[in-house]
Amino acid sequence: MIDFLFIFLSYLLLLIGVLISVAFMILLERSVLGYIQLRSGPNKVGFVGVIQSFSDAIKLFIKEQFFPNKSNFMVYYFSPVASLFIVLFLWALMPMKMNTVNLMFGGLFFFCCTSFGVYCLIGSGWSSNSNYALIGAIRGIAQTVSYEVSMALIFLSLIFLINSYNFFSFFYDQSAVWFILFFLPIFFCWYTSMLAETNRTPFDFAEGESELVSGFNVEYSSGGFALLFLAEYASIIFMSYFILILLFGGLQFGFILNNSMGMFFIFSFLWIRSCLPRYRYDKLMNLAWKIYLPVSLFFMVFYVFLKVLSLYSGFLNFKSKIKN
Repeated sequence: MIDFLFIFLSYLLLLIGVLISVAFMILLERSVLGYIQLRSGPNKVGFVGVIQSFSDAIKLFIKEQFFPNKSNFMVYYFSPVASLFIVLFLWALMPMKMNTVNLMFGGLFFFCCTSFGVYCLIGSGWSSNSNYALIGAIRGIAQTVSYEVSMALIFLSLIFLINSYNFFSFFYDQSAVWFILFFLPIFFCWYTSMLAETNRTPFDFAEGESELVSGFNVEYSSGGFALLFLAEYASIIFMSYFILILLFGGLQFGFILNNSMGMFFIFSFLWIRSCLPRYRYDKLMNLAWKIYLPVSLFFMVFYVFLKVLSLYSGFLNFKSKIKN
């Protein structure tokens, strides 16, 4: 019972930290975009605008929330809540030196949660009974499904090397060498797939303001709108630290260096948003199905062959030792 209490408290503290970091990430994004676009960012509320995000959150949650007359109320109401809960469940997978959950099949749980996020997206767009929201949801589904195929194949390439779905195995198996040295060619495929998975520029087709009036979330206001954006930014932070676990050994850096590298990947999301325009939709589909899918398949077969070759060489060495 005491162990369960420690796990619950540590996970609760983790979620509180994630939500606070989301607020500061939004402030960072607005400040970075302001400096890059040669304008002032948030600098009035609090000391140099440090509590701007908290005041925006209070404003959103105390505003009046309206519901479209012809909406499917239950799906419309619970889709943003489910979207945020799925992202918060994902944070339980993050291996940390504290009493968090250690799942044996954490990799499968990761893809179950990210795939279930598609249902929250289509629920948000369809239930409001708006044509613009529905089109944005359909585009987001096609994008997410297209990129999750290549993401799964790249992830399987890593799984074949460590023979485990447990994320702590990535930490222990990279104690000698980082996987980024072996996976550098497909690191860029994984990073681009992360951008598409989190609906960020240049792959923010579910939120195309220029043609869809804000996309799938156009009919949301107040708390529902805030929950959707909390889920999006919490997912960005998770993906930035998740790439450290998969390819850079995760916790081996120590607290300061680990968070610095996480901040670098978070900043790269903001940097790309400020520099690149939105991709064309047909080019997105071509990139996903004609380039990333064959490349990820080829590398998966290559790493499977590499694993079989290493097992065979180990078997030959074992056989020679028996003979001697």
